[in-house]
Amino acid sequence: MTFDPEQLGRSKADLAETLRALRKRAGRTQVWLARRCNMSQTKLSNVETGRITPGLVDVELILRALDAPPELVSQATALARLAHTEWQGKRASWRRGLEKRQAELAGLEAEATTLRYFLPAMVTGLLATPEYIRASLGHSPVDTSKTVARKLERQAVLYEGSKRFTFLLTEQAAKWPILPPAGMAAQLDHLVSLSRLPNVHIGAIPLGTTATRGPMNTFTVYDRRIVTVETFTGRIVFQDARDIAEHRELFALFESHALFDDEARSTLGEWAATCRSGSFTPQHE
Repeated sequence: MTFDPEQLGRSKADLAETLRALRKRAGRTQVWLARRCNMSQTKLSNVETGRITPGLVDVELILRALDAPPELVSQATALARLAHTEWQGKRASWRRGLEKRQAELAGLEAEATTLRYFLPAMVTGLLATPEYIRASLGHSPVDTSKTVARKLERQAVLYEGSKRFTFLLTEQAAKWPILPPAGMAAQLDHLVSLSRLPNVHIGAIPLGTTATRGPMNTFTVYDRRIVTVETFTGRIVFQDARDIAEHRELFALFESHALFDDEARSTLGEWAATCRSGSFTPQHE
């Protein structure tokens, strides 16, 4: 599926219009269709006017009840998935203030109990030292002092025993040198320290590990509700159950190749030693 930001913005209205047109084309009333789909007429009315966004199950029930042709089934299903997908551009975040994005992330973290982070490129803010955070924001064209403070405040969530965190870091992510060697070594030492928290599991994936899928994007899975995927120009937020399930499966695949506990701490320690020596030669197993 291609993600055009403008298309993502239109999809909810397009889906509502498509479903309404299909019902009228079939010559059915809202009352008849609502009964066939086991939903209230009020809910169906809200779906057709775009006030609420139906899930894929609701859309499939409506399409089946209306005996929609295959080409329209494909169109409506694609619109439903897009309607549960949101694009958040970085330029928009810069305009409204990066610290507001930190508040949104804190909200997601507060609501979730099981959080999974796949990190193929860089260390995430929850695991970062202050120096690493400041360096990672160096490209931003706006003042980042408040953002650094908010990122550090968010790290308190790691100490909430009711939550479970799993972070998967590739060797590239752990060693990507956005700081001088001493700073990178300190960052790796910090990962080792955090990995000893009882509810924080940090997995290391060394270069040379054979995996059947490539590490295409950084992504985070919040319970079974939301997935966020990072790109250079922004982030995509998935709320469709199928997209969430696919990312959970990907995470499980990468997790099966990761080193944890003492093995991970030993590996992270070796990477820190490599940074201190000034040598960034990849470790191969």
